[in-house]
Amino acid sequence: MTAPAPSRVTVVGASAAGLSVAEALRRDGYTGRLTLIGDEPHLPYDRPPLSKQLLSGAWDADRLRLRSAEALDALGLDLRLGAAAVALDTRAGEVALADGSRVGYDALVVATGAAPRRLPGTDGVAGVYVLRTVEDALGLREELRPGRRLVIVGAGFVGAEAAAVARELGAEVTMVTDAAVPLADALGPDLGAMLSQVHAEHGVRIIPGVLVDAVLTEDGRATGVRLADGRTVEADAVLVGIGARPNTGWLAASGVPVGDGVECDATLHAGAGVWAAGDVASWPHPRTGQRTRIEHRANATEQGLAVALNILAGPEHATPFDPVPYVWSDQYDLKIQIYGQLRGCDRVRIVEGSLAERRLTALHGRDGRVCAVVGVNMPRATRTYRPLVTEQAAWPSAADLDPALSVGPATSARQAPSARPAPSAGPALGAGPATSGRNA
Repeated sequence: MTAPAPSRVTVVGASAAGLSVAEALRRDGYTGRLTLIGDEPHLPYDRPPLSKQLLSGAWDADRLRLRSAEALDALGLDLRLGAAAVALDTRAGEVALADGSRVGYDALVVATGAAPRRLPGTDGVAGVYVLRTVEDALGLREELRPGRRLVIVGAGFVGAEAAAVARELGAEVTMVTDAAVPLADALGPDLGAMLSQVHAEHGVRIIPGVLVDAVLTEDGRATGVRLADGRTVEADAVLVGIGARPNTGWLAASGVPVGDGVECDATLHAGAGVWAAGDVASWPHPRTGQRTRIEHRANATEQGLAVALNILAGPEHATPFDPVPYVWSDQYDLKIQIYGQLRGCDRVRIVEGSLAERRLTALHGRDGRVCAVVGVNMPRATRTYRPLVTEQAAWPSAADLDPALSVGPATSARQAPSARPAPSAGPALGAGPATSGRNA
């Protein structure tokens, strides 16, 4: 017998994940009180364009909104914006907000996302930026004009995307990373090297294999960075893109299990009526058994939907969250897509296109199984191989790589048009493992 739905659901985090929870609850017939709490004053907005369209000026801030005010009104929300959650009392079933108010709940969803890591000593230093909010992107955009010098610390997707935008706006860009090959942690050494070459061709100066020791300042404003080897790089602005930490500090003393995020079970339930979704959620992935936390837009929406369905079903009837992670990145004229998880992969094979063409689809695997597919400027072809990742198919031979061939019970001829020719097996890439960190 299904337990009755909670009469009060509170979602902390007016994010893509939080909004996804609220919309899915209403869509599936939930009529109880539904509170959505956000620490920013803005209506829920999309974050991936911060390092692309908003930073470049192609979009204005209003275009980032996930829903109009009218659409949100139609959800019948108790919407609390500009009021950060500061504490949680699971015994009383209440969330304390920074404005002094308290919000009760029967089911609580933590969707507070992650906060960018900052370099020590840079709080309040003018000209030092991260990219997490609308204000961050608009502030950095003011710096990006011809003749201005930008140093980017870190070479993940956000830093690489910002580098591409900054060069297109005429700024001089230096990218500093402790990785020997920029972006290798996200894509493997060969694809990382290809993208590094693309950035170099567009005028980005790349300094690999070295940490930033400090941001240099004068009169309270950044003037450059000092590297761990003693070198200095002058700058008018510094963008820090060295990863993020889940926003869990407000959960201290709540009893909610916290490690690298809110530690949930496979259904995204953390116990005591508390669930989690988005960048902040950590759960054992049903396919691998490994505790997983994913900081990507598509995952936020999918987890929000899953949590809403599980809240309505109740913990005893909830189903495990079993996604195929997806991430994309736009840099110059390249669109990069990843399905699956690259972490720990030890073999890579290009199955269509080539590095020389800068247009390719590559399978990544470990333990004799396909774990991920990466595409560069081949979106349809890359999607074709997604079913291999979904079922973690055996590492294929050349003959198996015709996408119209079934490689297991989950795949079928619908994966690709029948007229499409079978791809060649392609070369194996890289002598070392392709790892991903948080990027897939």
